Amino acid sequence: MLETYFKLTENGTNVRTELIAGLTTFLTMAYIAFVNPSILAAAGMDQGAVFVATCVAAAVGSLIMGLWANYPIALAPGMGLNAFFAFGVVLGMGHAWETALGAVFIAGVLFFLLSVFKVREWIINAIPHGLKLAIAAGIGLFLALIGLKNAGIVIDHPATLVGLGDVGSATVLLAVGGFMVMGALDSRKVPGAITIAILLTTAIGVALGVSEFRGVVSMPPSVMPTLFAMDIVGALDGALLSVIFAFLFDADGKLPRLGKALMSDSIATVAGAAMGTSTTTSYIESVAGVKAGGRTGLTAVTVAALFLLTLFFSPLAGTIPAYATAPALVLVACVMVRGLTEVDWDDITEYGPAVVTAIGMPLTFSIADGIGFGFVTYAGLKILSGRFSEAPPAVIILAALFVIKFAVL
Repeated sequence: MLETYFKLTENGTNVRTELIAGLTTFLTMAYIAFVNPSILAAAGMDQGAVFVATCVAAAVGSLIMGLWANYPIALAPGMGLNAFFAFGVVLGMGHAWETALGAVFIAGVLFFLLSVFKVREWIINAIPHGLKLAIAAGIGLFLALIGLKNAGIVIDHPATLVGLGDVGSATVLLAVGGFMVMGALDSRKVPGAITIAILLTTAIGVALGVSEFRGVVSMPPSVMPTLFAMDIVGALDGALLSVIFAFLFDADGKLPRLGKALMSDSIATVAGAAMGTSTTTSYIESVAGVKAGGRTGLTAVTVAALFLLTLFFSPLAGTIPAYATAPALVLVACVMVRGLTEVDWDDITEYGPAVVTAIGMPLTFSIADGIGFGFVTYAGLKILSGRFSEAPPAVIILAALFVIKFAVL
Protein backbone atom coordinates (compact mmCIF):
# COMPACT_ATOMS: atom_id res chain seq x y z
CA MET A 1 0.00 0.00 0.00
CA LEU A 2 2.79 2.42 0.93
CA GLU A 3 4.68 1.57 -2.25
CA THR A 4 1.62 2.27 -4.39
CA TYR A 5 0.50 5.44 -2.61
CA PHE A 6 3.87 7.18 -2.19
CA LYS A 7 5.49 5.72 -5.34
CA LEU A 8 8.58 4.72 -3.35
CA THR A 9 10.39 2.74 -6.05
CA GLU A 10 9.69 5.41 -8.64
CA ASN A 11 11.33 7.95 -6.33
CA GLY A 12 14.31 5.71 -5.57
CA THR A 13 13.55 5.02 -1.93
CA ASN A 14 11.95 2.46 0.44
CA VAL A 15 9.94 2.36 3.68
CA ARG A 16 12.96 2.02 5.98
CA THR A 17 14.76 4.96 4.38
CA GLU A 18 11.64 7.14 4.56
CA LEU A 19 11.08 6.34 8.25
CA ILE A 20 14.69 7.15 9.12
CA ALA A 21 14.46 10.36 7.12
CA GLY A 22 11.28 11.30 8.99
CA LEU A 23 12.95 10.68 12.34
CA THR A 24 15.94 12.76 11.24
CA THR A 25 13.74 15.67 10.21
CA PHE A 26 11.77 15.46 13.44
CA LEU A 27 14.88 15.53 15.59
CA THR A 28 16.13 18.66 13.83
CA MET A 29 12.85 20.56 14.31
CA ALA A 30 11.47 19.10 17.56
CA TYR A 31 12.76 22.19 19.35
CA ILE A 32 9.74 24.13 18.08
CA ALA A 33 7.53 22.15 20.48
CA PHE A 34 9.48 23.77 23.33
CA VAL A 35 10.33 27.14 21.82
CA ASN A 36 6.95 28.12 20.40
CA PRO A 37 4.99 27.81 23.68
CA SER A 38 7.69 29.82 25.44
CA ILE A 39 7.47 32.63 22.87
CA LEU A 40 3.67 32.81 22.70
CA ALA A 41 3.40 32.61 26.50
CA ALA A 42 5.10 36.02 26.53
CA ALA A 43 1.99 37.31 24.76
CA GLY A 44 -0.20 36.08 27.62
CA MET A 45 -1.30 32.78 26.06
CA ASP A 46 -1.64 29.57 28.09
CA GLN A 47 1.65 27.73 27.61
CA GLY A 48 0.17 24.24 27.90
CA ALA A 49 -2.55 24.98 25.36
CA VAL A 50 -0.01 26.46 22.94
CA PHE A 51 2.13 23.35 23.35
CA VAL A 52 -0.79 21.19 22.24
CA ALA A 53 -1.65 23.57 19.41
CA THR A 54 1.98 23.53 18.23
CA CYS A 55 2.20 19.75 18.10
CA VAL A 56 -1.21 19.32 16.47
CA ALA A 57 -0.57 22.06 13.87
CA ALA A 58 2.77 20.45 13.01
CA ALA A 59 1.13 17.03 12.74
CA VAL A 60 -1.77 18.28 10.59
CA GLY A 61 0.47 20.30 8.30
CA SER A 62 3.03 17.53 7.84
CA LEU A 63 0.30 14.93 7.30
CA ILE A 64 -1.39 16.99 4.57
CA MET A 65 1.95 17.76 2.93
CA GLY A 66 2.84 14.09 2.94
CA LEU A 67 -0.46 12.54 1.93
CA TRP A 68 -1.57 15.17 -0.58
CA ALA A 69 1.52 16.86 -2.05
CA ASN A 70 3.73 13.78 -1.50
CA TYR A 71 6.65 15.96 -0.45
CA PRO A 72 9.20 15.00 2.24
CA ILE A 73 8.61 18.43 3.79
CA ALA A 74 7.50 18.85 7.40
CA LEU A 75 5.54 21.82 8.71
CA ALA A 76 5.24 23.54 12.09
CA PRO A 77 4.60 27.03 13.48
CA GLY A 78 7.23 29.22 11.87
CA MET A 79 10.16 30.76 13.69
CA GLY A 80 10.16 34.51 13.22
CA LEU A 81 6.43 34.78 12.63
CA ASN A 82 5.79 33.47 16.15
CA ALA A 83 8.14 36.12 17.53
CA PHE A 84 6.44 38.77 15.40
CA PHE A 85 3.08 37.54 16.73
CA ALA A 86 4.12 37.81 20.38
CA PHE A 87 6.57 40.69 20.52
CA GLY A 88 5.53 42.72 17.48
CA VAL A 89 1.76 42.46 17.22
CA VAL A 90 0.72 41.76 20.83
CA LEU A 91 3.38 43.37 23.04
CA GLY A 92 4.59 45.96 20.50
CA MET A 93 1.37 47.11 18.81
CA GLY A 94 -0.81 46.41 21.83
CA HIS A 95 -3.32 44.05 20.20
CA ALA A 96 -4.87 41.21 22.18
CA TRP A 97 -3.49 37.77 21.39
CA GLU A 98 -6.99 36.72 20.34
CA THR A 99 -6.93 39.46 17.69
CA ALA A 100 -3.48 38.35 16.53
CA LEU A 101 -4.82 34.80 16.18
CA GLY A 102 -7.68 36.23 14.14
CA ALA A 103 -5.13 37.82 11.80
CA VAL A 104 -3.35 34.47 11.44
CA PHE A 105 -6.67 32.75 10.71
CA ILE A 106 -7.59 35.32 8.04
CA ALA A 107 -4.12 34.99 6.51
CA GLY A 108 -4.60 31.22 6.41
CA VAL A 109 -7.92 31.54 4.62
CA LEU A 110 -6.37 34.01 2.17
CA PHE A 111 -3.45 31.58 1.81
CA PHE A 112 -5.89 28.96 0.63
CA LEU A 113 -7.89 31.16 -1.73
CA LEU A 114 -4.79 32.69 -3.31
CA SER A 115 -3.26 29.23 -3.68
CA VAL A 116 -6.39 27.81 -5.32
CA PHE A 117 -6.43 30.61 -7.87
CA LYS A 118 -2.64 30.46 -8.36
CA VAL A 119 -2.28 34.08 -7.18
CA ARG A 120 -0.02 33.27 -4.24
CA GLU A 121 2.17 31.10 -6.44
CA TRP A 122 2.36 33.95 -8.97
CA ILE A 123 3.33 36.45 -6.28
CA ILE A 124 6.00 34.16 -4.79
CA ASN A 125 7.52 33.35 -8.16
CA ALA A 126 7.45 37.04 -9.16
CA ILE A 127 9.32 38.34 -6.11
CA PRO A 128 13.01 38.94 -6.98
CA HIS A 129 15.46 36.47 -5.51
CA GLY A 130 17.36 39.20 -3.66
CA LEU A 131 14.22 40.37 -1.86
CA LYS A 132 13.40 36.81 -0.81
CA LEU A 133 16.88 36.46 0.65
CA ALA A 134 16.60 39.81 2.40
CA ILE A 135 13.24 39.00 3.95
CA ALA A 136 14.57 35.73 5.33
CA ALA A 137 17.66 37.53 6.66
CA GLY A 138 15.54 40.29 8.19
CA ILE A 139 13.39 37.75 10.01
CA GLY A 140 16.63 36.17 11.19
CA LEU A 141 17.93 39.46 12.60
CA PHE A 142 14.54 40.00 14.26
CA LEU A 143 14.83 36.56 15.85
CA ALA A 144 18.40 37.25 16.96
CA LEU A 145 17.37 40.45 18.73
CA ILE A 146 14.59 38.63 20.59
CA GLY A 147 16.90 35.73 21.43
CA LEU A 148 19.54 38.06 22.88
CA LYS A 149 16.81 39.88 24.80
CA ASN A 150 15.38 36.64 26.22
CA ALA A 151 18.87 35.58 27.25
CA GLY A 152 19.36 38.85 29.13
CA ILE A 153 22.33 39.84 27.00
CA VAL A 154 20.58 42.80 25.38
CA ILE A 155 18.44 45.11 27.52
CA ASP A 156 16.61 48.37 26.93
CA HIS A 157 18.45 51.64 27.60
CA PRO A 158 16.84 55.08 27.87
CA ALA A 159 19.65 56.85 25.99
CA THR A 160 20.85 54.33 23.43
CA LEU A 161 17.67 52.21 23.05
CA VAL A 162 19.61 49.01 23.74
CA GLY A 163 22.51 48.12 26.01
CA LEU A 164 24.45 45.21 27.50
CA GLY A 165 22.80 43.22 30.27
CA ASP A 166 24.36 41.48 33.28
CA VAL A 167 26.63 39.08 31.42
CA GLY A 168 27.80 37.58 34.70
CA SER A 169 24.36 36.32 35.74
CA ALA A 170 23.66 32.59 35.84
CA THR A 171 20.95 32.72 33.18
CA VAL A 172 23.13 34.66 30.73
CA LEU A 173 26.03 32.26 31.23
CA LEU A 174 23.71 29.29 30.72
CA ALA A 175 22.34 30.84 27.53
CA VAL A 176 25.83 31.50 26.16
CA GLY A 177 26.93 27.99 27.08
CA GLY A 178 23.81 26.58 25.44
CA PHE A 179 24.58 28.41 22.21
CA MET A 180 28.18 27.12 22.22
CA VAL A 181 27.01 23.53 22.70
CA MET A 182 24.30 23.99 20.09
CA GLY A 183 26.74 25.36 17.55
CA ALA A 184 29.33 22.67 18.26
CA LEU A 185 26.79 19.86 17.86
CA ASP A 186 25.48 21.41 14.66
CA SER A 187 29.04 21.69 13.35
CA ARG A 188 29.49 17.98 14.03
CA LYS A 189 26.28 17.25 12.09
CA VAL A 190 24.55 15.78 15.14
CA PRO A 191 20.81 15.31 14.43
CA GLY A 192 18.71 17.25 16.89
CA ALA A 193 21.55 19.57 17.91
CA ILE A 194 19.18 22.38 18.90
CA THR A 195 16.88 20.12 20.92
CA ILE A 196 19.79 18.42 22.69
CA ALA A 197 21.36 21.75 23.68
CA ILE A 198 18.02 23.11 24.95
CA LEU A 199 17.48 20.04 27.12
CA LEU A 200 21.08 20.07 28.39
CA THR A 201 20.92 23.78 29.27
CA THR A 202 17.62 23.22 31.07
CA ALA A 203 19.02 20.26 33.01
CA ILE A 204 22.02 22.28 34.20
CA GLY A 205 19.72 25.15 35.16
CA VAL A 206 17.52 22.80 37.19
CA ALA A 207 20.57 21.23 38.86
CA LEU A 208 21.83 24.69 39.85
CA GLY A 209 18.44 25.68 41.21
CA VAL A 210 17.92 28.37 38.57
CA SER A 211 14.86 26.65 37.11
CA GLU A 212 12.06 24.47 38.48
CA PHE A 213 11.65 20.87 37.31
CA ARG A 214 8.02 20.08 36.41
CA GLY A 215 8.32 16.52 35.17
CA VAL A 216 8.72 14.79 31.83
CA VAL A 217 5.65 12.83 30.79
CA SER A 218 1.91 13.24 31.39
CA MET A 219 -1.38 13.32 29.54
CA PRO A 220 -1.59 16.30 27.16
CA PRO A 221 -2.82 19.53 28.77
CA SER A 222 -6.14 21.08 27.78
CA VAL A 223 -6.23 23.14 24.61
CA MET A 224 -9.46 24.88 25.68
CA PRO A 225 -7.78 28.16 26.77
CA THR A 226 -6.86 28.87 23.14
CA LEU A 227 -9.23 26.68 21.11
CA PHE A 228 -11.29 28.84 18.71
CA ALA A 229 -10.25 31.91 20.70
CA MET A 230 -9.32 33.96 17.62
CA ASP A 231 -11.02 37.33 17.23
CA ILE A 232 -11.66 37.46 13.48
CA VAL A 233 -13.76 40.63 13.59
CA GLY A 234 -11.09 42.48 15.57
CA ALA A 235 -8.45 41.37 13.08
CA LEU A 236 -10.33 43.06 10.24
CA ASP A 237 -9.25 46.45 11.61
CA GLY A 238 -7.45 48.42 8.88
CA ALA A 239 -4.36 48.83 11.05
CA LEU A 240 -3.84 45.07 10.95
CA LEU A 241 -3.80 44.74 7.16
CA SER A 242 -0.01 44.82 7.01
CA VAL A 243 0.13 42.29 9.86
CA ILE A 244 -2.12 39.93 7.91
CA PHE A 245 0.13 40.40 4.89
CA ALA A 246 3.21 39.56 6.96
CA PHE A 247 1.57 36.36 8.18
CA LEU A 248 0.53 35.70 4.58
CA PHE A 249 3.99 36.09 3.12
CA ASP A 250 5.97 33.02 2.14
CA ALA A 251 9.40 33.23 0.56
CA ASP A 252 9.54 29.71 -0.86
CA GLY A 253 11.18 29.21 -4.21
CA LYS A 254 9.78 27.58 -7.32
CA LEU A 255 8.78 23.94 -6.85
CA PRO A 256 6.86 21.36 -8.87
CA ARG A 257 3.37 20.91 -7.40
CA LEU A 258 3.92 24.23 -5.60
CA GLY A 259 0.16 24.80 -5.52
CA LYS A 260 -0.44 21.71 -3.37
CA ALA A 261 2.47 22.60 -1.11
CA LEU A 262 1.13 26.12 -0.56
CA MET A 263 -2.37 24.85 0.10
CA SER A 264 -0.93 22.44 2.67
CA ASP A 265 0.65 25.48 4.34
CA SER A 266 -2.64 27.34 4.29
CA ILE A 267 -4.77 24.53 5.71
CA ALA A 268 -2.23 23.97 8.48
CA THR A 269 -2.22 27.70 9.27
CA VAL A 270 -6.03 27.78 9.57
CA ALA A 271 -6.00 24.68 11.79
CA GLY A 272 -3.18 26.09 13.90
CA ALA A 273 -4.94 29.42 14.41
CA ALA A 274 -8.12 27.61 15.43
CA MET A 275 -6.12 25.58 17.96
CA GLY A 276 -4.13 28.56 19.21
CA THR A 277 -0.77 29.08 17.51
CA SER A 278 0.88 31.40 15.01
CA THR A 279 1.43 30.78 11.29
CA THR A 280 2.38 27.24 10.29
CA THR A 281 4.85 26.88 7.44
CA SER A 282 7.32 24.52 5.76
CA TYR A 283 10.55 23.93 7.66
CA ILE A 284 13.99 24.26 6.16
CA GLU A 285 15.06 21.52 8.59
CA SER A 286 13.31 19.12 6.21
CA VAL A 287 16.56 19.25 4.23
CA ALA A 288 18.09 17.03 6.92
CA GLY A 289 15.56 14.32 6.13
CA VAL A 290 16.13 14.72 2.40
CA LYS A 291 19.86 14.29 2.97
CA ALA A 292 19.04 11.12 4.93
CA GLY A 293 17.28 9.75 1.84
CA GLY A 294 13.71 11.01 2.22
CA ARG A 295 12.08 11.43 -1.16
CA THR A 296 8.32 11.11 -0.62
CA GLY A 297 5.47 12.17 1.62
CA LEU A 298 6.06 9.16 3.87
CA THR A 299 8.87 11.15 5.45
CA ALA A 300 6.45 13.96 6.34
CA VAL A 301 3.84 11.47 7.61
CA THR A 302 6.47 10.03 9.94
CA VAL A 303 7.17 13.51 11.31
CA ALA A 304 3.44 13.99 11.90
CA ALA A 305 3.23 10.80 13.95
CA LEU A 306 6.22 11.82 16.08
CA PHE A 307 4.71 15.25 16.82
CA LEU A 308 1.53 13.55 18.03
CA LEU A 309 3.69 11.40 20.33
CA THR A 310 5.34 14.59 21.62
CA LEU A 311 1.98 15.67 23.07
CA PHE A 312 2.72 13.48 26.09
CA PHE A 313 5.86 15.49 26.99
CA SER A 314 4.11 18.69 28.08
CA PRO A 315 5.69 18.79 31.61
CA LEU A 316 9.12 18.80 29.97
CA ALA A 317 8.05 21.68 27.73
CA GLY A 318 6.87 23.57 30.82
CA THR A 319 10.22 23.04 32.51
CA ILE A 320 12.24 24.66 29.74
CA PRO A 321 12.96 28.35 30.54
CA ALA A 322 13.45 31.29 28.18
CA TYR A 323 17.25 31.34 28.66
CA ALA A 324 17.41 27.75 27.33
CA THR A 325 15.39 28.50 24.19
CA ALA A 326 17.08 31.86 23.50
CA PRO A 327 20.16 30.21 21.91
CA ALA A 328 17.86 28.42 19.46
CA LEU A 329 16.51 31.76 18.25
CA VAL A 330 20.03 33.05 17.70
CA LEU A 331 21.22 29.89 15.92
CA VAL A 332 18.20 29.86 13.60
CA ALA A 333 18.89 33.55 12.98
CA CYS A 334 22.45 32.73 11.90
CA VAL A 335 21.14 30.24 9.36
CA MET A 336 18.62 32.74 7.97
CA VAL A 337 21.00 35.70 7.74
CA ARG A 338 23.60 33.84 5.69
CA GLY A 339 21.35 34.23 2.64
CA LEU A 340 22.59 37.81 2.31
CA THR A 341 25.84 36.44 0.89
CA GLU A 342 23.94 35.59 -2.31
CA VAL A 343 22.74 39.17 -2.85
CA ASP A 344 24.27 41.00 -5.83
CA TRP A 345 26.62 43.38 -3.97
CA ASP A 346 27.68 45.08 -7.20
CA ASP A 347 24.22 46.50 -7.91
CA ILE A 348 22.78 49.18 -5.59
CA THR A 349 19.26 48.49 -6.89
CA GLU A 350 19.65 44.94 -5.51
CA TYR A 351 21.69 45.30 -2.34
CA GLY A 352 20.07 48.60 -1.32
CA PRO A 353 16.57 47.10 -0.87
CA ALA A 354 18.12 43.99 0.68
CA VAL A 355 19.88 45.96 3.42
CA VAL A 356 16.85 48.19 4.05
CA THR A 357 14.65 45.11 4.40
CA ALA A 358 17.03 43.21 6.64
CA ILE A 359 17.73 46.02 9.11
CA GLY A 360 14.20 47.39 8.92
CA MET A 361 12.64 44.38 10.67
CA PRO A 362 14.64 44.36 13.93
CA LEU A 363 14.91 48.15 14.16
CA THR A 364 11.16 48.69 13.74
CA PHE A 365 10.39 45.46 15.60
CA SER A 366 8.06 44.58 12.75
CA ILE A 367 8.39 42.00 10.00
CA ALA A 368 5.52 43.69 8.13
CA ASP A 369 7.19 47.10 8.10
CA GLY A 370 10.52 45.60 7.05
CA ILE A 371 8.87 43.84 4.11
CA GLY A 372 7.12 47.08 3.18
CA PHE A 373 10.37 49.06 3.25
CA GLY A 374 11.95 46.43 1.01
CA PHE A 375 9.25 46.46 -1.65
CA VAL A 376 9.07 50.26 -1.75
CA THR A 377 12.85 50.63 -1.96
CA TYR A 378 13.17 47.97 -4.66
CA ALA A 379 10.45 49.41 -6.87
CA GLY A 380 11.65 52.98 -6.34
CA LEU A 381 15.30 52.29 -7.16
CA LYS A 382 14.50 50.22 -10.26
CA ILE A 383 12.09 52.83 -11.64
CA LEU A 384 14.29 55.87 -10.89
CA SER A 385 17.31 54.07 -12.33
CA GLY A 386 15.49 53.62 -15.62
CA ARG A 387 15.27 49.85 -15.15
CA PHE A 388 11.50 49.63 -14.98
CA SER A 389 11.45 46.26 -16.76
CA GLU A 390 13.39 44.68 -13.87
CA ALA A 391 10.62 45.48 -11.38
CA PRO A 392 7.93 42.78 -11.68
CA PRO A 393 4.31 44.03 -11.69
CA ALA A 394 3.64 42.17 -8.44
CA VAL A 395 6.44 44.09 -6.71
CA ILE A 396 5.22 47.46 -8.03
CA ILE A 397 1.65 46.73 -6.93
CA LEU A 398 2.73 45.63 -3.47
CA ALA A 399 5.06 48.64 -3.17
CA ALA A 400 2.18 50.98 -4.01
CA LEU A 401 -0.02 49.31 -1.41
CA PHE A 402 2.68 49.70 1.23
CA VAL A 403 3.11 53.39 0.35
CA ILE A 404 -0.60 53.86 0.95
CA LYS A 405 -0.36 51.90 4.18
CA PHE A 406 2.53 54.00 5.51
CA ALA A 407 0.83 57.23 4.48
CA VAL A 408 -2.69 56.51 5.69
CA LEU A 409 -2.76 53.84 8.41
